[in-house]
Parts: sequence; C-alpha cells; structure tokens
Amino acid sequence: MTTSRCLAHRKVEGFEKNITKRGAVPEMTTTKGNDYLVGPLVLGFFVFVVIGSSLFQIIRTTTGGMA
Repeated sequence: MTTSRCLAHRKVEGFEKNITKRGAVPEMTTTKGNDYLVGPLVLGFFVFVVIGSSLFQIIRTTTGGMA
C-alpha cells in the first residue's frame, strides 16, 4: 500500500471503532453537586432587594404616596 492509502486505512479503522461506541456514554459525565453559579449570600441579597422593594412599593401605593 502507498502511504496515503495506509494512512487512510488507519483513519477509517479509528472511525469504525468510534461508531461501535456511540451511545455508550457513562452516566456520570456531568458533575452533580453543589456547584452554584451564584453563591447563597448573593442569592439571598437579591431576594431581599426584590421582595423588599416590592413590599416598599405596595406600602407606598396603599398609603397614597405617589412620587
């Protein structure tokens, strides 16, 4: 065989091995755990600001203060 045929034959064999492995993905490919994108303190602060501002707005509208 020539060099290019030999190289092509090796590549084809490699791809054929991969074809038989398709769908055989291990169950633990992703890490499941406590990897939060946002820390609990930042999340708590965000909830505090959102709920606090909504309560402040409700109190302000019920007392009749329009500013």
